[in-house]
Amino acid sequence: MLLVSYSTRGSDGPWRAGISQEHQVIDALAHPSAHAEEAFVAGASAVRRVLNQGPEYLTALFQWADQQFAAGTQLIAGETVEIGPPVPDPDKIICLGVNYREHAAESEMTPPVAPMFFAKFRNSLVGPESPIILPAMSHEVDYEGELAAIIGTRCKAVAERDALRYVAGYSIMHDVSARDLQMQTSQWMGGKALDTFAPMGPGIAPTSAIPDPQALRLITRLNGQEVQHDSTGNMIFSVAAAIAFLSSLMTLEPGDIIATGTPSGVGFKRTPPLYLQDGDIAEIEIERIGILRNPVVRP
Repeated sequence: MLLVSYSTRGSDGPWRAGISQEHQVIDALAHPSAHAEEAFVAGASAVRRVLNQGPEYLTALFQWADQQFAAGTQLIAGETVEIGPPVPDPDKIICLGVNYREHAAESEMTPPVAPMFFAKFRNSLVGPESPIILPAMSHEVDYEGELAAIIGTRCKAVAERDALRYVAGYSIMHDVSARDLQMQTSQWMGGKALDTFAPMGPGIAPTSAIPDPQALRLITRLNGQEVQHDSTGNMIFSVAAAIAFLSSLMTLEPGDIIATGTPSGVGFKRTPPLYLQDGDIAEIEIERIGILRNPVVRP
């Protein structure tokens, strides 16, 4: 089961929070405790409201949803809904760079002594079915499959040994990167923070389903061809280490997204280079979470 944001297909309504399983969704607001006063955080999306209620509520929500799926009640057919980015309105989207040793080697970079990071913003977020739109000003748009950790509890200056307690769950992010724009300056955001450049999904797998985020297989495919294949165990800085470092600098809030870097195999280091093209299908699979699959289009 996954925590998702969803809306009725074809509607202009706000993203709702749901639990999905096998192409069916249950609305999180149907949970008996969903209308508790603490759920209504001003201006927050439904998913962020769920996360703001804390880990015990999230556990209870998944347990209740499991009962509903088993009984066949409160089910919404998947074909009637559109799945959005797992957290449509995070306070922060923090992405790690050069966090796998083989990727550092192929990029001809020395492994960093502290986590390298940059920001993306909400404009980059799209859901697991939405297109990646190639910008007119770039001809070197690259793929990067990544594990993303979703913060579940507000934290500041946490120890590495305690860091995973503050995680609500894990998802998949495609850190789409316009290499020609990225490399124009020492600041990478020009090639990272474009519209649609952070597809995420298919939802948030709770930490109960992923006890060890450093033991997951990550595979990226382009038009069915495998282009990246690695284990999250090969990160330079683990999820816990990244959270400890980032929380020493800033307060992390429920719904914050931390993308943990990409393994080797990226397109701009291939011979010849392999860039995303109009009509491509980019697919990222991480075990225990699922598959993120987005078409690539010209505007």
